[in-house]
Amino acid sequence: MASDSAAAATVDGSALAGRALAAAGTRHMFGVVGIPVTSLASRAAAAGVRFLAFRNEQSAGYAAAAYGFLTGSPGVLLTVSGPGCVHGLAGLSHATANAWPLLMVSGSCDQADAGRGDFQELDQIAATKPFAKLAVKATTIADIPRLVFQALAATVSGRPGGCYLDIPSDVLHQTLPESEAASLIATAAANSAASDPSPSKHKSLDEGIEKPADLLRRAERPLVVFGKGAAYARAEEAIRKLVDTTSIPFLPTPMGKGVVPDSHPLSATAARSLAIGQCDVALVVGARLNWLLHFGEPPKWREIELRKPHVGIVGDAKRVIELINQEIKDNPFCLARSHPWVEAITKKAKDNVLKMEAQLAKDVVPFNFMTPLRIIRDAILAEGSLAPVVVSEGANTMDVGRAVLVQNEPRTRPDAGTWGTMGVGLGYCIAAAVAEPERLVVAVEGDSGFGFSAMKVEV
Repeated sequence: MASDSAAAATVDGSALAGRALAAAGTRHMFGVVGIPVTSLASRAAAAGVRFLAFRNEQSAGYAAAAYGFLTGSPGVLLTVSGPGCVHGLAGLSHATANAWPLLMVSGSCDQADAGRGDFQELDQIAATKPFAKLAVKATTIADIPRLVFQALAATVSGRPGGCYLDIPSDVLHQTLPESEAASLIATAAANSAASDPSPSKHKSLDEGIEKPADLLRRAERPLVVFGKGAAYARAEEAIRKLVDTTSIPFLPTPMGKGVVPDSHPLSATAARSLAIGQCDVALVVGARLNWLLHFGEPPKWREIELRKPHVGIVGDAKRVIELINQEIKDNPFCLARSHPWVEAITKKAKDNVLKMEAQLAKDVVPFNFMTPLRIIRDAILAEGSLAPVVVSEGANTMDVGRAVLVQNEPRTRPDAGTWGTMGVGLGYCIAAAVAEPERLVVAVEGDSGFGFSAMKVEV
């Protein structure tokens, strides 16, 4: 009788989607439930996926995006149809702009009623395509496992980014036998593993490594610049080794801070204008020459002939820097601390830090930006290691905080990112608390930035 009962058991689309997400490695999902995805969230939770319920899809999307950055695994965002999907576009586009892995899953109207003005009807594939690496729709229940695995894999393959999976209401309510459900998930998992784009299957990078190593070796004023892409790639050990071996000064972008500790003597953060204005070779790792780096152009950057770029290497940042380190090991070089370039950077940085500390030492009442940030900085440093995750949001708060707050560990300063997105703050905090439960999470928010997501305190 038990065997007959098992054979007769059926699984609906919501349960199949929840199980497929869990089987693909999803451990957390952020979103807002409602018609038609309430059951999907419940079934995913039953399969072992922790669902974090938000008050709006925008903040849930920012949380899922930050989760992708902090963990290296795709954050999953669940939304209802129509306006819920539109609200979710904020997180989807934010993830893609920052090259962070995110999968947005939305319910949609019954396929038979499409074009008839159904409840919350929207062509969600068309709406999401401009912001997604991949946008796909499950038209039958049997599509769900394959598309879940395909979309999750696409978020992290090549350049990471956002992907979208649409599951219509009628598909969520379709059923199939338990045995077929298990088989579909197993097949999707096997096919995904077989197509995994692991580094061993990529074209060898070795042949392109000699040139950048030689350029650094021959440079008079070399500089290493790294961004959040290096942090995402877990390239911190390789980059620290490069800096320590060669004594080349380094400059992080705001979210690259901590890949090499801010307290490192070769940090050029406090000598930024001198560093980018005078360097003759810049190794840029996991960062784009966009507005955050003045587009790599004069007058901020020194006018040089070979710029766009002279050597371009596409690959995992950690692996590329490891190969450069190996190339340097075979033919080593190191700038002495008395090297004119190193001396100029360290002197300028020290002078600027002393000027800032003089400002920080003043107790200004009522507060300016410096006084509260000094108090916050000292409290954070007192935590030691593991360093807190400091979420920074608000134009002035971010700008001043970038100079005052100290990051000595990687991925501990998520901020508004490539798009300068306001409203990310408390969604990021929730993601950080979930992704890094052993760390304290501190939100350093401007009053306006905080206003975008203040209700997430309740979440």
